[in-house]
Amino acid sequence: MSEILTNTTASAIGRALIAARRAGGSQATGQVLTLVVVTDGEEHAEAVEAAARSAAEHPARILVARRRPDSSHARLDAEVCGSGERGPGELVVLDLHGELAAHGGSVVLPLLGPDAPVVTFWPGEPPDDPAADPIGALSQRRITDLASATDPRAALARRAQTYAEGDTDLSWTRLTRWRSVLAAAFDQPHAAVESGVVAGEPDSPSTELLARWLELRLAVPVERRTSDGPGLTEVRLGTPDGEIAVVRTDGALATLCAPGWPERPIALPRRPLPELMAEELRRLDPDEIFAECLAAAPSRTGAPA
Repeated sequence: MSEILTNTTASAIGRALIAARRAGGSQATGQVLTLVVVTDGEEHAEAVEAAARSAAEHPARILVARRRPDSSHARLDAEVCGSGERGPGELVVLDLHGELAAHGGSVVLPLLGPDAPVVTFWPGEPPDDPAADPIGALSQRRITDLASATDPRAALARRAQTYAEGDTDLSWTRLTRWRSVLAAAFDQPHAAVESGVVAGEPDSPSTELLARWLELRLAVPVERRTSDGPGLTEVRLGTPDGEIAVVRTDGALATLCAPGWPERPIALPRRPLPELMAEELRRLDPDEIFAECLAAAPSRTGAPA
């Protein structure tokens, strides 16, 4: 059963975690990491659910820092859930009221799991510089979602300027299957690629990142085009023998076409947040390819980044 603490302290929360662990019959945590979810709005519910489900694969202490700067008084409230109540890991929901909202690092630091890496996730508006954020500075891995930014294109440009090792973004994670399908297509004999087109919704950072990845790998210009979505919808690569194309217009099923091949359907669904989070938690080392794509200059063809 969860415990509600009002106007509390980090020490009291720590004691509540120990009590919950003992009540569950365990003295050890068995956690491989601490996952901190930082929210300002209503997106916390989906993020908490995603974190709890990803903990089935990566047992974690989950700390949800809900910042409420509009409160008139600085106060810390918390809900403490032991392992098994909301998932396989411990869960603490922290409400940071008033001025305390700007000092999340001081609140979170005493609650981090011992000798475990720290991952911070911002499901809403991402910070301009995640590594410089008070909580992000405590983390080995920092996960943002540029698609949730007020201006995704501007946020992508800022991320390129502030990138630090350990930064990653779900807009990049969403491309894993697209990149796999395209790589598989190139496993077959084909003529040299001379040009490319990537299409997606106007503010889709995934579209821009995939275009940069293709430009870096193929050394050809890639035009950006807009579509009605959902999300990224198509990649077309021109060769002297014809076009290699992956087209997905319904967000679920794609069609792969290539010269000399029969047209084939490919399952390419838009993945839910828990699946994206689970993938990101599988690796804590720097993502060098993501860094290269961020640093790449936006193409002058098509829509600007």
